[in-house]
This record gives sequence, C-alpha cells and structure tokens, in this order.
Amino acid sequence: MKPQTRSIITVVIAGIWINASEFFRNQVLLNAEWVEHFESLGMTFPSAPINAAVWVVWGFVYAVSIYVISRKFRLIDTFLLSWVLAFLMMWLVTWNLNVLPLSILAFAVPLSLLESFVASYICVRLDPT
Repeated sequence: MKPQTRSIITVVIAGIWINASEFFRNQVLLNAEWVEHFESLGMTFPSAPINAAVWVVWGFVYAVSIYVISRKFRLIDTFLLSWVLAFLMMWLVTWNLNVLPLSILAFAVPLSLLESFVASYICVRLDPT
C-alpha cells in the first residue's frame, strides 16, 4: 500500500472513531444537560444540521491534527498533547463564554480522554512511520 493511501485511511478511521465518540457523548449521553443548560441561559442549544456538519468537520480536523502530532511524538505524548489542544482548550473557552455546563465534565473528561487515546493509538498503530 502506498504511504499516502495508508495515511489517508488512518486519518479516515481516526476521524470516524472521533465523530462516533463525539456523537455518543454529546447526543446520546449528555444531550439533555446541554439543552437544559442553554435553556437556563435563555438560549436554544444549536442542533441544526449545519451544526452537526461543523462538528463532523471538527472531528476530521482533529484526526488530521492527531496524525500530524503522531509523526513527531510517542503515543503518550501524542495523546496528551492532542487532548489538551482539543478538549481542555475548548472547555476553557466555552466555560469563559458561560456556555459550558460544568456538570457534563464528570462524564466528558474520561470519555474525551478515551476518545483521544484511541484516535492517537489508531494513528500510531495503523501508520507507524
């Protein structure tokens, strides 16, 4: 298999994993908390198809980022660096904007760590160059 093909397949698989994980966490497990929090702010939780499409793009951009980071760092470093850059920073921003329901973090933190680790593992294992 050509190296470019392997890289693309690796990113696609990692992206699918990330998007499935995001969907499960935010639409299945935590949707009620998101909706309730936004309602408490007098807002409507953004759940239009365009919002879902943007999150899918985010998931694949995150997969590409993890893949690029994995070219320079070991698995543990890739995992931790990618988690901090994607999740910790996103939560800091959303908390600062007052749109982060802090109650979700008990579930979101461990599940996002798992999501980031598995995606990092996929990138390192499927394309170990």
